[in-house]
Amino acid sequence: MPFFPVSNLRRRTILSAGVLVPWLGLSRIGLAATPTPQLGNIENVMLAKPWQATLNPADFLVSEKLDGVRAVWNGSVLRFRSGRIISAPPWFLAGLPATALDGELWLGRQSFDRLSGIVRRELPLEDEWRTVRYMVFDLPREPGPFVQRAARIRNLVAASPQLWLKAVEQTEVADAASLQTRLNALVAAGGEGLVLHRADALWASGRSDALRKLKAAPDEEGTVLAQIPGKGKYQGRMGALLLQTPDDQRFALGTGFSDALRANPPPIGAMVTYRYRDRTASGLPKFASFLRVRDVE
Repeated sequence: MPFFPVSNLRRRTILSAGVLVPWLGLSRIGLAATPTPQLGNIENVMLAKPWQATLNPADFLVSEKLDGVRAVWNGSVLRFRSGRIISAPPWFLAGLPATALDGELWLGRQSFDRLSGIVRRELPLEDEWRTVRYMVFDLPREPGPFVQRAARIRNLVAASPQLWLKAVEQTEVADAASLQTRLNALVAAGGEGLVLHRADALWASGRSDALRKLKAAPDEEGTVLAQIPGKGKYQGRMGALLLQTPDDQRFALGTGFSDALRANPPPIGAMVTYRYRDRTASGLPKFASFLRVRDVE
């Protein structure tokens, strides 16, 4: 398995699945001597933070968290969150309005892998794209609070003849108990979770306190900084990945990997998704477990 040597590394302590472990001689595999990779092109999109129980759900509009592929339309070009152009068929692009849109390309619940294969082809297949919907949930840089932007989205979609262009439904939730009931019902039906957007919030790029996500088992994305060699039964393979979180913290992710992934681990700079149960006092994920590698966008 390939490792990536680097000099001038300090020994430090990192968190692995909620347990403190020593920095394992990463001078042999270490961190790249380049600036830390960033999690996507956050300058042009609004990103969610985890939901906190201290927040009042009545201040937010609530929608289903779609497990799709983020797609941003600037009125003429459709792009992934990273900024890379999506190779959508001409008829799909021609059916979008001149207004800038932010949303998800979506096939339905539990269909992410199939969707990812469709929308990342360099040469789009017409029949495959006929099954894709564009679910719009915001209007980038549109003035006014989110409740007004949501109404504007509904009007845009209603005026469009394209049946695959949809407005993500936004509803009110009275209190924490009602929010939990809705989450439980959604998960039981195969959904991923909920997104909560403050009704009075103006649009702003980057990770925002006004946009929150809630799942039965929370997850987030991290960037691979190094591959930590395994010991014991993992000798000669990857033992853990050193990740950087969206909050620029670092921890070792060591559980949830298949034998195939340990033999051929995600490379430095890759983005991976991990689940976790809780957070430490310093904000690091506890009991984290690998979920999947996010495709390059």
